[in-house]
Amino acid sequence: MSDGQTLEQLHLRVHEIYLSLQGESTFAGLPCVFVRTTGCPLRCVWCDTEHAFYGGEDHSVAAVLARALDFGVQLVEVTGGEPLAQRNVLPLMSALADAGRTVLLETSGAFDITPVDDRVHVIMDIKCPDSGEHDKNLWSNLDALRAKDELKLVLASRRDYEFARDLIRERGLAERCSVLLSTVWGGPARADVAAWILADKLPVRFQLQMHKLIWDPEARGV
Repeated sequence: MSDGQTLEQLHLRVHEIYLSLQGESTFAGLPCVFVRTTGCPLRCVWCDTEHAFYGGEDHSVAAVLARALDFGVQLVEVTGGEPLAQRNVLPLMSALADAGRTVLLETSGAFDITPVDDRVHVIMDIKCPDSGEHDKNLWSNLDALRAKDELKLVLASRRDYEFARDLIRERGLAERCSVLLSTVWGGPARADVAAWILADKLPVRFQLQMHKLIWDPEARGV
């Protein structure tokens, strides 16, 4: 527990908790409970979860845990906003792992991931230049990634792709963990990005946002 406090005493500001299909990562397509925390200090120009910047409700970690477990689904993702902006996500994720859940953490890459429970699968962004938040990348996080973790780079342009390609090659990132390339919704043509990856024989997984293909791209809670 944090500072000797119980899960009932620890609190989180949470935007929403819901059940859906995992839309991204190597877990895509699986039923997943999403715990979306409120708040993020970054302002990526293409962000699709601006609604989670503000609002939400304060809950005890114990209540959040109980709600997540109540769905009876094996996979749970803690996302945001930026979950690591609230330190009490750390005991929440540990408690979820203690309960036997497979836990994913979706994080911006701007916060230190080393305090995260080793049982958690970290899915971490590196912000490309056209995100507008490239200067927020905490580069030391790359050295903390493990084989079970995943690195995601969101592309808004050919320039972003070239940045991602060069970084992956120079740092040997595909040898460290799974590397995922995504496109901004409405951004570069998916066929173009696929062609770039194939031309460069880049050892990455090109992923689509499955939930936006199944449901309305503007829909929430899916």
